[in-house]
Amino acid sequence: MSRVCVTGAAGTAGRAIVLDLLAHGHEVVATDLRTAGGEDVMQADLTQYGAAVEVLTGVDAVVHMANIPAPGLRTPATTYADNTTMNANVFLAAAQLGLSRVVWASSETTLGLPFDTPPRYAPVDEDHYPYPTSTYALSKVVGETTAAHVAEWSGIPFVGLRFSNIFTEDDYVHVPAFWSDARSRRWNLWGYIDHRDVATSCRLALEAPLTGASSFIIAAADTIMNRPSADLMAEVYPGVPIRGDLPEYGTLLSIARARESLGFTPAHSWRDHLPH
Repeated sequence: MSRVCVTGAAGTAGRAIVLDLLAHGHEVVATDLRTAGGEDVMQADLTQYGAAVEVLTGVDAVVHMANIPAPGLRTPATTYADNTTMNANVFLAAAQLGLSRVVWASSETTLGLPFDTPPRYAPVDEDHYPYPTSTYALSKVVGETTAAHVAEWSGIPFVGLRFSNIFTEDDYVHVPAFWSDARSRRWNLWGYIDHRDVATSCRLALEAPLTGASSFIIAAADTIMNRPSADLMAEVYPGVPIRGDLPEYGTLLSIARARESLGFTPAHSWRDHLPH
């Protein structure tokens, strides 16, 4: 098993990733800009290149989750600058140190979120990229471009995971409030992903036989709604073509490529926690 650095380890997804890697026999170096009491997390500011080199020294691979996690939490310029700087520092430090793999958090926002302009088709897949509509999404597009070039220079596989909206078990209590208005969650085609499936996808991305730079949508197998997916599209996005076979409650953020290339199959759903 390998020694893996997890950045952003104090966050919701980061904590799940650390626990999953430890449970599967990996040694973990956890780091974050902030730390919480009782957590074995090294504090590091990854906007500083030296800090990135320091936390990655002596590890085999990195799962890089440290970013401003959504638009609107900082000013647009700060979001773009800090995320782009953190990603570049981690990617270049990984290349300098000769890590075996970089797995990192891209975003569903690179696909056109929020979908105020209807998607060209559904389910949306990786070919809908790039369509950034915020500086947050743009920082992820720049990250994917940077990853492609650093992967080519270094020979290190880079895997970008375009996570949907992350939910924990405690968050599912809020789900029924979405059901009365289909438009309330149209912004990401009613997508979500359980934090435990986030962790699984990261571990699989560390292990999958990949080369170069690749990116995958990571979402739950269903939508957050209790209505058929085709009905949601017909009401909110009439005229948008549906491609392929769409299961009754199937995700409108296609995970077909993640299934094929990573072996990723979501194991968790809000339906396991709530009546529907």
